[in-house]
Amino acid sequence: MENQPDDFPSDQPRRSVGNDPLRTTTEKNKSFVQYSGIAFQMLGTIGLGVWVGLKLDEWQQNPRHIWTIVLSLTAIGASLYLFIRQLTR
Repeated sequence: MENQPDDFPSDQPRRSVGNDPLRTTTEKNKSFVQYSGIAFQMLGTIGLGVWVGLKLDEWQQNPRHIWTIVLSLTAIGASLYLFIRQLTR
């Protein structure tokens, strides 16, 4: 006699046997969303550093964009630090 769906107790979750395509798709989507979020965070950090550097150079009327270079490199370093820190979680 085969097990019918009514034969399983209702208080216990049903477990699928083998590879569940829905679960693997969900895990792939979750990692895609996580890495996309990290990319946008890096883009925002670097963009903010460049923007603040440009505004400081404009305000001080520097002939060379010293603040832009310094703050953009600092923002790149900070975003790489945050990226590595989030990957280890």
